[in-house]
Amino acid sequence: MKGFIGARQTTLANEVSLTGIGVHSGAPVAITLCPADSDTGLRFLISNDDADCTEISADQQWVTGVTLCTVLGDGNGASVATVEHVLGALRGLGVDNALIEIDSGEVPIMDGSAAPFVEAIDEAGLKELEAPRRFLKILKTICVEDNGAVGELTPYNGFQLDVEIDFETPLIGKQQLSLDLNPGAFRRDIARARTFGFMKDVESLWAAGLALGASLDNTVAIGDDRIINREGLRYADECVRHKALDAVGDLALAGAPILGAYRSRRGGHRLNALVLKALFADPEASSIVEAPRYRDVRHAELTPRLAAAHFAADRS
Repeated sequence: MKGFIGARQTTLANEVSLTGIGVHSGAPVAITLCPADSDTGLRFLISNDDADCTEISADQQWVTGVTLCTVLGDGNGASVATVEHVLGALRGLGVDNALIEIDSGEVPIMDGSAAPFVEAIDEAGLKELEAPRRFLKILKTICVEDNGAVGELTPYNGFQLDVEIDFETPLIGKQQLSLDLNPGAFRRDIARARTFGFMKDVESLWAAGLALGASLDNTVAIGDDRIINREGLRYADECVRHKALDAVGDLALAGAPILGAYRSRRGGHRLNALVLKALFADPEASSIVEAPRYRDVRHAELTPRLAAAHFAADRS
């Protein structure tokens, strides 16, 4: 069932576990992706020292931090950081419902990309549920400008990403990626792109208590005149592809797959969060639409592009 976007909701067929370290904390982390019932959505279960768990929904209203990663918090001291890669993998592969059990306050960085999470989801397999899939349909343009960055959501028959970055170093420069996102495109064009950082910033990050777990095993290190990693880049434009991966994960906090186009210029986690905040501040900007329940619509036939054409807005 690889790569399908169907008329019904999905979850994982089995549990699957991974271990790693937090890129900012440097602490060891164990994470388990678990099946969940229809309409559960994506939720984090954070283990506490006293063996109790705190549940935080992967929803934009719980965003508490956007400095170098996206952080969710419950307002009572519990939080989970660097959620974007695992959420990107789940949303990118069409998983609607999952419980993400974690024994630390930060999702493991793994190799710096979403590829290890994609492999874990493939190992677990997907299961189709009875409930119809729901999408968040963009009804009008939402645009946010923030200190030279611009983010925009517009109506579109599918889910399109258009991401552009511009760095002074010629090792990156101006890069742009535009694509219609589906599970196949996510696997091929985005999932393997790793996080990146600049060697000149390392000491200041460490002094701020950040990037304590960063290494050449999980980060593309950019020097003054060369890529420090011995193996080089996975894509010639790996940096913009990673920004696109981050956007997929951050936009998963909309709570449902988006039917719309997202354009980001010089953006990052902060811009992604501000766009979602602006979207939900306007009740006329979006609507939940439900997949048709026709017996003749099979899961392999219904793509996000077709969904936009067939779904009627549910305004109840």
